[in-house]
Amino acid sequence: MKIRDSKNPSSTSGKRKEKESKTDKALKGIENFIRLLPTGTIFFFRSQNPLFTHNGDCHTVNKVFTGILIVVCSFSCFFSAFIDSFVGSDGLVHYGIATIDGFWPSPASDWSVDLKKYKIILGDFVVALCTLIMFAVVSLLDPNTLQCYYPSFESTQHLWVMLLPPVVAFLVTAVFIYFGTKRHGFGYPSSPTTTQDSC
Repeated sequence: MKIRDSKNPSSTSGKRKEKESKTDKALKGIENFIRLLPTGTIFFFRSQNPLFTHNGDCHTVNKVFTGILIVVCSFSCFFSAFIDSFVGSDGLVHYGIATIDGFWPSPASDWSVDLKKYKIILGDFVVALCTLIMFAVVSLLDPNTLQCYYPSFESTQHLWVMLLPPVVAFLVTAVFIYFGTKRHGFGYPSSPTTTQDSC
């Protein structure tokens, strides 16, 4: 038979709330990390890279086109940090680009929404930089890219190839948990409830 502490019932509820807030923060960090790399861009890169690199057996033309692929995908990753959305009064999700002044909406946007609260903040640039770093690690340490640009690196620096991705992922995740993102870009649209606390 357990006896409850009738003197201090709020102590257990306070500890529970503190534990829940830490759990919520950890789960929010994981959610932010999942959103860090745009899924479509990664899928496109992973599917096209073997074709562009000729499965790692590169010639000069392959190197040029693979470089273009990496640059285009890198730009897509960086740019995606500034995409946001809101739910208009028509109930539809409207996408646009965060700007210094506010929001550059899609043509059918609802102007009754206060677009100033969607303007670019410092955290957007941190998220964009983290996204770019993560994509650089994913793309430059891809086996086909390694074989194409620096074939001897994988055999001589095998430890770096194995350790660099998880170390960079850990550091970027730590930064990303701190800054986070409240943007709702492609694949993560706003809902009527999240639009209110988007910024």
